[in-house]
Amino acid sequence: MTTAVNDNTVISRSFGVGRAAASTQPGREAVQAKGWWRAHRFLLLRRLSQLGIVTLFLLGPWAGIWIVKGNLSSSLTLGVLPLTDPFTLAQVLAARHAPEVSALIGAAIVIAFYALVGGRVFCSWVCPVNVVTDTAAWLRRRLKITSGRAPRGGLRYWLAGAVLLASAASGLTVWESVNPVSMTQRALIFGGSLAWGATAAVFLFDLLVAPRGWCGHVCPVGAAYALIGSKPLLRVAATHSSRCNDCADCYAVCPEPQVIVLPLKGKQGHGPVITDRECTNCGRCIDVCGPDVFRFTHRFDTKRD
Repeated sequence: MTTAVNDNTVISRSFGVGRAAASTQPGREAVQAKGWWRAHRFLLLRRLSQLGIVTLFLLGPWAGIWIVKGNLSSSLTLGVLPLTDPFTLAQVLAARHAPEVSALIGAAIVIAFYALVGGRVFCSWVCPVNVVTDTAAWLRRRLKITSGRAPRGGLRYWLAGAVLLASAASGLTVWESVNPVSMTQRALIFGGSLAWGATAAVFLFDLLVAPRGWCGHVCPVGAAYALIGSKPLLRVAATHSSRCNDCADCYAVCPEPQVIVLPLKGKQGHGPVITDRECTNCGRCIDVCGPDVFRFTHRFDTKRD
């Protein structure tokens, strides 16, 4: 697994040094070519999805309207539908606790859904921390911050394993006590300096220490969802790769830019579909591409022009 710096090196070799240095405002050409809405639609839809989910959780403690009870680790919707984060359940099992039947059903529902649409869809369309890390990435571009080096991408898989071992040794769900996803949600509902401090720490880590570091290289929850959705039906494809003008805007906005190289350039006999499990299906490459190279499709779509 390459580091973020090495990923950028790969991109530079693929596009040429001059074109690889992507604009600090990627998507300007797309706005001119497609209009503002089509150049931002998936970003806006993701924000609406994230805001809507957080709002459902806030309605209970803030307004007494209990549509959803719980949090993103474990919840009950309308008193009927249980949803359980699979990584949380894995910690419970590792800690040798007997989960409720509803927790097992909830985890099965979540696994089935994300196995179909892509596990890291959780990271880009549901997780509130995504807003924090996206903001840090945007600010890095605007301020032209080029310092920092992300750890190896495999770190989060090792960390996920270490969390399960720690849960087994301690009998506790170790990650839930420090999980920034839960703490960000807790900060929104209840406030508190500790919860907001965890969110700020993730922001500063991505801004100053490791570009796209938290979600792409550290978070064990993201690692778990990547494994769950390693072969989903829903995928992004560089169907119209012949239109590519090497502007590199897609790489500037992609949280996992290394996944684009082979499908876009057709290297090593690779088809147009981005099959890498690290792809978050965020749709930003579709948004910012003026020539409309990318589109959402299914993993068996091999058409290319």
